[in-house]
Amino acid sequence: MVKQKTIAKEVTIEGVGLHTGQSVKMVFKPAPVNNGFSFTRVDLEGSPVIQADANYVVSTERGTNLEHKGVKLQTTEHVLAALVGCDLDNVIIEINASEPPIMDGSSKFFVEAIDSVGTCEQEAEREEYIVKEVISYVDEKTGSEIILMPADEYQVTTMVDFGTKVLGTQNASIKNLSEFRKEISQARTFSFLHELEALLQHGLIKGGDLNNAIVYVDKEISPETMEQLKVAFNKEKFTIKPNGILDNLTLHYPNEAARHKLLDVIGDLALVGTRIRGKVIANKPGHYVNTQFAKKLSKIIKTEKRNQVPSYDINKEPLIDIKGIMNILPHRPPFLLVDKILELSDTHVVGLKNVTMNEPFFVGHFPGAPVMPGVLQIEAMAQAGGILALSTVPDPENYLTYFMKIDNVRFKQQVLPGDTLIFKLDLISPIRRGICHMQAYAYANGKVATEAELMAQIVKAK
Repeated sequence: MVKQKTIAKEVTIEGVGLHTGQSVKMVFKPAPVNNGFSFTRVDLEGSPVIQADANYVVSTERGTNLEHKGVKLQTTEHVLAALVGCDLDNVIIEINASEPPIMDGSSKFFVEAIDSVGTCEQEAEREEYIVKEVISYVDEKTGSEIILMPADEYQVTTMVDFGTKVLGTQNASIKNLSEFRKEISQARTFSFLHELEALLQHGLIKGGDLNNAIVYVDKEISPETMEQLKVAFNKEKFTIKPNGILDNLTLHYPNEAARHKLLDVIGDLALVGTRIRGKVIANKPGHYVNTQFAKKLSKIIKTEKRNQVPSYDINKEPLIDIKGIMNILPHRPPFLLVDKILELSDTHVVGLKNVTMNEPFFVGHFPGAPVMPGVLQIEAMAQAGGILALSTVPDPENYLTYFMKIDNVRFKQQVLPGDTLIFKLDLISPIRRGICHMQAYAYANGKVATEAELMAQIVKAK
């Protein structure tokens, strides 16, 4: 399995926001395993954090814009594309404004910053969504469509057609993310003259210049527009090149527009939060269709993960048997609710309980139709989680774990006598100051029986 990666050390980038015109300082920082990509608004009180999550997309006008608990971020796609293109999983992005610096309108400078400090492997394995069937999303209004199909690697193809002679039809593809640096990262954002006019009239392009956006001239430039361009870009004269773009900028590639759209697709799909093993075909992509597809895919992955029962050999010799469990946990029958530990790492634990009719709680819990109480399923999962938590201290027999919080509990099906319960708990965040925050699942008969987020504290026994 591939290990998760973060940057080797922090690196700072400074520039100007395209739409706000504000000076921006952005710092890429190493992040712990399973952090994903997160933005910290250090300019706001409390330095609130916004996770790069498709469910936080509130607008796709002039970029992909996120908002969570009233905290906003604009145009996140170029930064996120660079992080994915550099094969990273966990990065904290500290930023002192509402949008990243536009730089030259591509991901080039972000990639160069990351390369200047390097990357490093982490202990946890990378989670990857393996595409097994075709998934698609169509925007009926625009005809834009994204299709995801099975493939051996993450591949992306974009097809661009704006119905204009000056741009025409363009395609771009990568067969492996290793191509991103050389083939995609330098592709700059672009705009048509009629779009630029509207942005200028509304004062929405304060940090732009002719070095960070390709402008395709799809109409005659009026004297009024020419004056606006002179003021906005502090330039005395404009001419149109033979290829239909404004001067002072040379295309890196004939199909730079399609390559930039590919860059945007990678950046927007980073909001899924899980690496993808499959081929993306995007026809006339844009931030709206990209992020709508990201939301759909995120929901599919979450549902499949919830319903997918891990496969374990329950007959093999356990990693920790019942005697070993009693050496770690203070619980004793009839309240010891874990029989075996099958797996244990720094970030997860898998335990097992055989549910029999001899359980004392069946005497009073629906004697005529015995069902394992849901609260005891939670307790059993917590005991398995206690093994994970106490494995981090050298003398677990001298410690206890206490519940601090239980969230998002769902009971999916009944657990009956004769069932074998398998518990899987994963750390949501690294254990800090004795606080252990876990995502817990209990499986029975090939299905999810119970799920919950558990938080416990490791405390020295008196």
